[in-house]
Amino acid sequence: MSQLRSRAAVSPLRRAFAEAQPSLPAVDDLIAVERPEDPMHCLRPAAIVAAAAAFVAGFPGDVLYAVKCNPEPAVLRAVYEGGVRHFDCASAAEVALVRTLFADAQIHFMHPVKSRGAIREAWGRHRVADFVLDSADELAKILAETGAGAADGLGLVIRLALPKGTAAYDLSGKFGAAPDEAVELLRAARPHAARLGLSFHVGSQCLDPLAWRDAMELAGAVIRAAEVTLDVLDVGGGFPVAYPDIDPPPLGAFLAEIEASFERLALPSTRLWAEPGRALVAGGTSVVVQVLMRRGDALYVNDGVYGSLSDAGAPGFRFPVRLIRPEDGAPSATRQGFELFGPTCDSADRMRGPFYLPADTREGDWIELGQLGAYGACLRTAFNGFDRARLVEVRDGAMLETAGYALAA
Repeated sequence: MSQLRSRAAVSPLRRAFAEAQPSLPAVDDLIAVERPEDPMHCLRPAAIVAAAAAFVAGFPGDVLYAVKCNPEPAVLRAVYEGGVRHFDCASAAEVALVRTLFADAQIHFMHPVKSRGAIREAWGRHRVADFVLDSADELAKILAETGAGAADGLGLVIRLALPKGTAAYDLSGKFGAAPDEAVELLRAARPHAARLGLSFHVGSQCLDPLAWRDAMELAGAVIRAAEVTLDVLDVGGGFPVAYPDIDPPPLGAFLAEIEASFERLALPSTRLWAEPGRALVAGGTSVVVQVLMRRGDALYVNDGVYGSLSDAGAPGFRFPVRLIRPEDGAPSATRQGFELFGPTCDSADRMRGPFYLPADTREGDWIELGQLGAYGACLRTAFNGFDRARLVEVRDGAMLETAGYALAA
């Protein structure tokens, strides 16, 4: 018998008692009762529903939620409730998860480099028809492993490489075909595709609406050079959200630029796709941590860069924060900047911030950090054994709103 055993990097988040309550509690009430000594992830379903509904209402095409951003089933259900019926998956596990939750979902395998087994499973078991590629080798692999073509409904989408941009996370180095290669791939894929597409990604947390204009101009040049009929133009993700030191243009500015650029391309038979992730779920989760020790202007807390606060480490993201002290009087009205240290023994487990909190913040206090619905809990590791966390659903709104992502009351 094989001694190999599969193991996830971290165990699933444990759900607290609040899940079964008919009406959702507030974060402050939970902390007062539970007094958690492990990090507590507070999911705001209403905020995710509102953000998803706003994007679906504003985007002139199909909205594909990027599952990698947050694959928590409760998050996926909220995205679905907001009107999203298309899902951008990057692995066989993500495909299986979405299909288990939503029998009617349209699943698109958007990773440009896939294992043969993942292709077979997606096509044969989960009815996935659309596959992204950026090389002739990947095209050959998809055709061989699906045994499919245009008559079988196969969708093939070519990932176009973009020049390095100004997004917080540049995505130009790993994937994408150069324009001349993309032309050849479009021509090669067209005879096999019931749906032929071209996709790009301007980078994550991109603050410039004109980045999409420039990318669509390049895509237009590739389409004209290929001289093929294009069924799908996928403008990717990267739509930004607000953080304490980042105030992006409203969602409408990005969608208007995309729509105007698309009209200039004059592709009447082409459907637009988008792959938002952060834009739909960032405001939908916070994490409550406890202060283990204070040393000057440094706070040692029970979550960190190896947990759900990866973006606060080397990338230097700042998150909205507030102190929770259920008893012993109100905290000081004076605020000061703190840096945070996570619970591991690694000195790199450091979040410089600054995070502005009451000047009398002390051991035993709880701190809530918001805008962590994107790439928060899903990047947790089991390093040093600090992999315990809980998940609760709460009625609170997002700690920091982003213009255009919340529905009007």
